[in-house]
Amino acid sequence: MLEIGATAPPFSLSNHRGEEVSLESIDAEFVVVYFYPRADTPGCTTEACGFRDRWEAFNDTDVAVVGISDDPVADLESFAAKYDLPFDLLSDTDGTVASAYDSYGEKNVFGNVVEGVFRNTYVIDADGEISLAYEGVDPEEHAVRILSDVRSLRSD
Repeated sequence: MLEIGATAPPFSLSNHRGEEVSLESIDAEFVVVYFYPRADTPGCTTEACGFRDRWEAFNDTDVAVVGISDDPVADLESFAAKYDLPFDLLSDTDGTVASAYDSYGEKNVFGNVVEGVFRNTYVIDADGEISLAYEGVDPEEHAVRILSDVRSLRSD
């Protein structure tokens, strides 16, 4: 995991609509960059819907959300449409961005060693520094925890 206080690696990737999105183009006090292994799988759907279901709270607290996986744009497009996801899903097909965020590599999936995306999340402030980092997150309550932690950052 990247350290809190480190400068977040820049990125520019295609979203689920085929538009380029860069970290620097996101205008928010904080940006949640969450990495997930595969679109439309149970854990990834739970995690994405957690952000969707709290979208208004994220907007009200000036927190943007982007999800990054190594899925192709077409898979992300159908995933976003199927679950009415209001935030950008970004396609990192070769894992370059996930690797820069220590969120890509060998893992064991059903007894097989494969290369893929780890379920990690970073919260990046408006200055491009990592404010919060989460490794191997629980998709069920992840969005709730992030909202609480971001609110705590503001009260410090």
